[in-house]
Amino acid sequence: MKEKLSIAEQLKNKYHKTEEVTNFKQMLYRSADIYRSRIAFKLKDENGNIVSITYEKFKNDVVYLGTSLIKKGFLNKKIALIGKNSYKWCVSYLAATIVGIVVPIDKELHTDDVINFMNVSKSVAILGDSKNLDEVLNNKSKLENKETFFVHFNKEQPDCYDRLLEDGRSIYENGFTSFDKIIVNPDELRILLFTSGTTGNAKGVCLSQRNICSNILSTYGIVKVKRSDLFFSVLPLHHTYECTLGFLLPIYSGASICHCEGLRYITKNLSEFHPSVILCVPLLLENVHKNIIKNLNKSLPKKYVKETGNPYYNLPFYFKKIVKIKVKNTLGGRLRVFIVGAASANPDIIADFKALNLMTLQGYGLTECSPLVAGNTDFFQKDDAAGLPIPNVEYKIDNPNGEGVGEILVKGPNVMLGYYEDEEKTKQTIIDGWFHTGDLGKIDENGYLYITGRCKSVIVTKNGKNIYPEEVEYYLNDNPLISEALVLGIQKEDDDETYINAQIYPNIEAITEYLKGSVPTREEIWKLISDVVSSVNKKLPNYKHIKSFGIRDKEFEKTTTKKIKRYGDNMKIQE
Repeated sequence: MKEKLSIAEQLKNKYHKTEEVTNFKQMLYRSADIYRSRIAFKLKDENGNIVSITYEKFKNDVVYLGTSLIKKGFLNKKIALIGKNSYKWCVSYLAATIVGIVVPIDKELHTDDVINFMNVSKSVAILGDSKNLDEVLNNKSKLENKETFFVHFNKEQPDCYDRLLEDGRSIYENGFTSFDKIIVNPDELRILLFTSGTTGNAKGVCLSQRNICSNILSTYGIVKVKRSDLFFSVLPLHHTYECTLGFLLPIYSGASICHCEGLRYITKNLSEFHPSVILCVPLLLENVHKNIIKNLNKSLPKKYVKETGNPYYNLPFYFKKIVKIKVKNTLGGRLRVFIVGAASANPDIIADFKALNLMTLQGYGLTECSPLVAGNTDFFQKDDAAGLPIPNVEYKIDNPNGEGVGEILVKGPNVMLGYYEDEEKTKQTIIDGWFHTGDLGKIDENGYLYITGRCKSVIVTKNGKNIYPEEVEYYLNDNPLISEALVLGIQKEDDDETYINAQIYPNIEAITEYLKGSVPTREEIWKLISDVVSSVNKKLPNYKHIKSFGIRDKEFEKTTTKKIKRYGDNMKIQE
């Protein structure tokens, strides 16, 4: 009898066909050739009108800017990049990584950290928004390289972006075609990313263009990108997740990209651009979901309104059809898929979106893996899993416990070259070709990967029980009265046992609604949160029970992908 294939094995027979590329220059020239007059970007001009940039123009702009960078003497040098998501950021990224080594920096970082990354990387130039560059210029004395070249995106001056682009065009058209002659080694360092991860210690992650190109092809193999797709870029582009999947993947595929003008403009931008694909983090997905449920309850006849849960499932079929159309219209009318990563998403929310004909594909990745490792696909989906291994990538569980949980190890062409100028850390992390992620997970019989937590965040009790904070946080965050929660292990002075403490930021708007519109007192908030904690404890074994909690009066500090930082002020216990 023929042995039944696992779903992971079945997937291998279904991959979408891809055309191999190994470096960004090859990818850019290929796309400009195939999709020449198609739209690569949709932008807003200074009057707020939407304008289109073709693939041919995009390629030419990269060539012209790159030509200017070569003329300035930056061939094979480190070039930093900082700023909000924009067309100029995208042009600069490709020009910098083809001419030299690009160093994308988080625009939200403190100026001292920006300068530190520039010093550590030995960057010779920085391109970016004037807001960020002016802050660095005000602290120029801290820069080790006093000759650092500054290129402003949005300021008229001799060396601004627009001037460099025009100079590059003129030089190129007069016969200086060195950019065309560049031969990119796909296996050398070309992208240097500084990541704080969840440890608070910034590490420089060294990626090659083959690393990222392999990830683009693997992702395309399991999630077909249509040429008619328009990607709505919300997450910060300096982060590999958005850069690889929200920028470079659509450019490879012949799709289009538009940039969100800021979180407060999401709804407005959706109705203006009408995107079909959105990359997001669970927090953004949850906010969209909350708004849909809230608006549903407001617009439905009273008999269908639900105090908790999703009223959609109780509607008659003819109402459901109307609701699907209305929800899709509030999201711009063309949206077909959410791609969610950076943390585990609530499977109930994924199921709710699926019921509304909005595919939601959850994945798992890390900066060190360019970033995708596992993902739900066009062919197979499991709402509570991070997904299946992407093409050409393997994962396994190291030293699993009785429940099959252990550290996730990854091997594939997407795995980084190593940590910047840290051979020791690289050797500790990449062993026999396997990257040790520091994340905990398990794999089921079909090859689906489940993320259970991080090695360093595991709370170990006195009798050796392991508690994954993310599991307890999931139950807390599932209650609408709680906006955010962080679970910690604490010890009392007279006791060496470890107890579970929850730091909670309440959802005041939801509590006010629950109390029928009256402004809640501190005592009322405390009582309601206490009831939530009690109900969560009933769902957990005794050793995982929350023994104490504190109420925060402001949100937790987060990373740029909206993950709560497990270090710094967030770890201070508030009673």
